[in-house]
Amino acid sequence: MPTCSPALWIWFDLLRYFNVFGPRQDPNGAYAAVIPKWTAGLIANQTVFINGDGKTSRTFVYVANALQANLLAATTENQEAVNQVYNVAVGDRTTLNDLYSELRRLLAPNFSGLADGKPNYREFRQGDVRHSQADIGKAVARLSYAPRSVSGGTRPRDALVREPLRSRIAKVD
Repeated sequence: MPTCSPALWIWFDLLRYFNVFGPRQDPNGAYAAVIPKWTAGLIANQTVFINGDGKTSRTFVYVANALQANLLAATTENQEAVNQVYNVAVGDRTTLNDLYSELRRLLAPNFSGLADGKPNYREFRQGDVRHSQADIGKAVARLSYAPRSVSGGTRPRDALVREPLRSRIAKVD
């Protein structure tokens, strides 16, 4: 597939985003991701559902990292970086069980009823992909993409919950 219009000589890159999340994300939107849905559900003391056994895994990307990838792709002077398709995510994946536990752990100090909370498991969703992990190697090599966690932690997974939770907790206080 050519990524340049021969008539206009417009060059572009394609960025493929994996489970973007961030502050002020609507948990009830048509494309709401699991992080804002579960965060809102836990804060409201509602049942959180996990489809399947919770061992399904996903790769995520904090919105600031998605912005970084956009800016790098738009401003690159590296000719090898032009006319490419890039995956935009962090470099690991997280199981739904781990994500639920981390959300609960981070919320528990502010919402005491969450300390012993357990998810409600239901049937696997038909057609759901069991494991998803983006290969960000090309974006790292050609764009110098360097996803970081919001908290400044060394594990990309730290970014999954800290900032979205801060904005949700601030609204409840």
